[in-house]
Amino acid sequence: MVKAHFSKRIGKFTGDRRVLVFLILASLLIAGRVWLAEHPEHDPWAPLDLRDPVGWATEAKLQSLREDVAECRGVLDRSDVVHEILEPAGEGACRREDRTVLTGLPLSPNSPPVTCSASIALLLWEREAVAPLAEEIFGSEIQRIEHLGAYSCRRLYGRDSGPWSEHATANAIDIAGFVLADGTRISVLNDWSGESDKAQFLRRVRDDACDSFSTVLSPDYNAAHADHFHLDMSPRWRSVCR
Repeated sequence: MVKAHFSKRIGKFTGDRRVLVFLILASLLIAGRVWLAEHPEHDPWAPLDLRDPVGWATEAKLQSLREDVAECRGVLDRSDVVHEILEPAGEGACRREDRTVLTGLPLSPNSPPVTCSASIALLLWEREAVAPLAEEIFGSEIQRIEHLGAYSCRRLYGRDSGPWSEHATANAIDIAGFVLADGTRISVLNDWSGESDKAQFLRRVRDDACDSFSTVLSPDYNAAHADHFHLDMSPRWRSVCR
């Protein structure tokens, strides 16, 4: 019988181990790149496309659009989202250079002009949270999302001095309630408290809004928000959720 003889030195040289580690790392890198190419929602370097599922990198990409209007509008075009760009309006601190309208959102009484980044946040919130939760909890589609407005040329809480509100540039919107296709109405003012299905729905859509918007304020924040959710895309904050 011929015995096979193997060198006992194989694997003991530092060079051998380095080559092996390099090959393993290279294989992992290639596999990772292939996986990211198949899942662009998780790839921080892939251009944002709103037709993709929400992934690990989506929130960071949304936040990067807050001060890049050109890129934000490019996302809407790339994603085939029907929208309208209005001419700038207003003066001074209330000058609105970015006025975007998404005609496909079920906002009531209308679809107000908001900033591009706020419009994208609204779209994702309605698609990823509001609509699915309405089906899950009530077995009905969303017919209307009722709002109290987006633009208001004022400082925070209507004060005479201090920081300007995000509403001054329509970078925010106040949501008051929801109406389902079966006629059910869910009101922030009337249905927030308690453990009813309506209360659970409101809390869950509030929590999920924090995945899209920079600031989310609800009745849990203070009495001034007892009747609405304040949602904005302020470049000053990130993930303020109360």
